[in-house]
Amino acid sequence: MSSVNTGLQNVDPVVSDIISRENIRQNNVLEMIPSENYASTAVIEAIGSVLTNKYAEGYPGARYYQGNGIVDEAEDLARDRAKALFNYAHANVQPHSGTQANMAVYLGLLKPGDTVMGMQLDAGGHLTHGHPVNASGKLYNFVSYGVDRESEIIDYDAMLEIAKLHRPKLLVVGATAYPRKIDFARAREIADEVDATLMADMAHISGLIAGGAHPTPSGFAHIVTSSTHKTLRGPRGGMILCDQDYARRVDRGVFPGSQGGPMMNIIAGKAVMLSEANTDQFKTYAHETVSNANILATTLEDGGLRLVSGGTETHLVLVDVTPMGLTGKVAAEALEVAGIVTNYNTIPFDSNPPTVGSGVRMGTPAITSRGMGSNEMKQIGELILRVFENYDDSQILSSIRIDVEKLCSEFAAPGVEK
Repeated sequence: MSSVNTGLQNVDPVVSDIISRENIRQNNVLEMIPSENYASTAVIEAIGSVLTNKYAEGYPGARYYQGNGIVDEAEDLARDRAKALFNYAHANVQPHSGTQANMAVYLGLLKPGDTVMGMQLDAGGHLTHGHPVNASGKLYNFVSYGVDRESEIIDYDAMLEIAKLHRPKLLVVGATAYPRKIDFARAREIADEVDATLMADMAHISGLIAGGAHPTPSGFAHIVTSSTHKTLRGPRGGMILCDQDYARRVDRGVFPGSQGGPMMNIIAGKAVMLSEANTDQFKTYAHETVSNANILATTLEDGGLRLVSGGTETHLVLVDVTPMGLTGKVAAEALEVAGIVTNYNTIPFDSNPPTVGSGVRMGTPAITSRGMGSNEMKQIGELILRVFENYDDSQILSSIRIDVEKLCSEFAAPGVEK
């Protein structure tokens, strides 16, 4: 028998064991990193298919290789579903990640040194929104906007003043650690005031938008970028949506600008994801994700924690742990020992570096995908409070982990083998 037809366990038992142990881990922890979720069995089946064998450099109907007639159908299907779901004239589903999507837009629309506005990192922005350690900040002249010091909510009046001063060609809105809704209409007014193109990075909230649990950027943002593996519950990847006027520049920014052949198996997984997201069941999921985040936030606040911006309107909660004498890193590490997986994060006007952080970022997309609801959110909030109060007591953390594993046993993780 050819080795390509032999199972992984026989070909590479080491890798097989790694996957097996990760299955166990995912089943037995509360996955609360806001950017993580569970892809469905159908999505996983698509991305593990023979489509991975096909090289399809170019776009449907204009490939640089032969034999692409069938995979063209998969890409066209994904593009059509993305356009319909998010109400945009054009879609590019080839980006390998949300980061690649952002960089492709910059490459397609800008010249090196052009001025761009993006949200600063400690206010909740992303590295690709112009941080100096990232290629975005190295190649383009990024100026930053942030949040009001008191409310910790985006100050749109200040954003307008910064835009008037610097006259950016591109204004980027969207965030990775901002628990409030983005006002796309107000951002468009600001962009129009300075003749800028408005780009919305909806990487975190695209599933909420698809499900009607967050306002849509459609009709306001000229261009939208997103990852596909967060609240959308798809394969790891990215996509770009835009008005027709930007289609050619966006496509050229992806290929040949920044990528070669697309991953056709991942694109098929995106097509499945987009079909799943266009259902009543998914709409219910999106609203439950936000509701669960609110219940979690209330439980934590009632327990004495300070919530950045005073609460949440999305899928994530950002907690300031410094009043408890903790750093974000220490708090997140203690949570992981107890079986609660989050990440440490900077908070607005943070005095700690990103490698330490003063906050913990946690979210409800994955645990909501498991079917957990209001009762479980209260229970999880109380477990988190116990961890913070006993962060250096290994025995208590171990006992909390037992409670976590019991809770996890009652709710299956979609797409994860037992």
